[in-house]
Formats: sequence, C-alpha cells, structure tokens
Amino acid sequence: MSDGRSIVTKRGDGGETDLLYGGRVSKTDPRTEAGGALDEAVSALGLARALSGEPLVRTVVDELQRALFTLGAELATDAESHEKLAQHFKAVSAEMTQALEAHIGALEREVDLPPSFIVPGASPASAALDVARSVLRRAERRAVALLERSMLANPEVLRYLNRASDLVFMLARYEDRALPVEVVSERAARRSKR
Repeated sequence: MSDGRSIVTKRGDGGETDLLYGGRVSKTDPRTEAGGALDEAVSALGLARALSGEPLVRTVVDELQRALFTLGAELATDAESHEKLAQHFKAVSAEMTQALEAHIGALEREVDLPPSFIVPGASPASAALDVARSVLRRAERRAVALLERSMLANPEVLRYLNRASDLVFMLARYEDRALPVEVVSERAARRSKR
C-alpha cells in the first residue's frame, strides 16, 4: 500500500538535478554523467545476477552492487563537501578495493583464461556481466575526467572502479568456465571454421 508519496517531483523538468549536500547542476554535468554510468552498471549487474545460476556469482555481484551505491554518493557530492559526506556515510576506502582484489585472486585460481580475445555472449549471464564490465569502464573514464577537473576528492574511487571491472570480467569467465574454449574465444572459433 502506498504511503501517499509520489516519485514524480517535477524538480528535474528544467534539466537540473540535486547534488548531495546542496547545489543543483545540469543533468549533463560531469558528475551526473559519471553517476549515470554507475547507475547503468548497477542495473546491468542486476540483470547478470538474475540470469546467473552460480551462487558465487550471485553473492559477489550483490556485494558489488551494494558497494557501488557508496561510489554513487561520492560522485554525487561536490569535492568541497566530501568531508561532510565522510562524516555521515562510508567513503570508498583502500580496504574496499583490496576486497575486490581478493575476489579476483580467488577467481584466477578457479578459471583458466582462453588464449585470445573473449567474444561476449557465450551465455546469457556472462553476456550481461560483460555489458556491466564495459559500463563500469565508462564510469571509470567519467571519474577520471572528474579527478582531472578537481571535481572528485577521493582518488580511491578510480582504483575501485578499475578493480570492479576486472572483477566483473573474471566473474563472466567463471560463469562460462565449463564451456568449450571455441565458444568463448575468438581465435579458437576462427581455427575451428577452417
């Protein structure tokens, strides 16, 4: 049952949106672009989690989605207000990045990577993970642009996004680990057609 609130506020009808801790910016502002890419990545990860039958993948993706909300808060905060954000919410930390590296290391011990380029689409879940990975790379590029313009106070955001896309790449390979190499590898697929 509804509590009477509506998601329709009409505040964005003029092409602006709110930052955390005050201020309104254009929806084309670099912070909005970075946050939007991150939002797309979280949604693509949700699709991957829904498609995956692998408990490990589902657990790690869920954990990653939740952590990306922390990054979203950082991207939606003006650099001058970062201290205020850190007082009220968790900021992205080196420990968070190290947790991703631990997951990556564990997956590298489980998966033999194909000898050449991966062709996304070997399975629905890995395809969704590869979409999420590419969107995370875009979010990373947008975050780099923020840092270069002194609009991002915490450089750990960049390291986290970089590791997050590496982790999602490895999750996609884990998802397809039992498939024949010619199904996932560009060079092997070409060889098999000769």
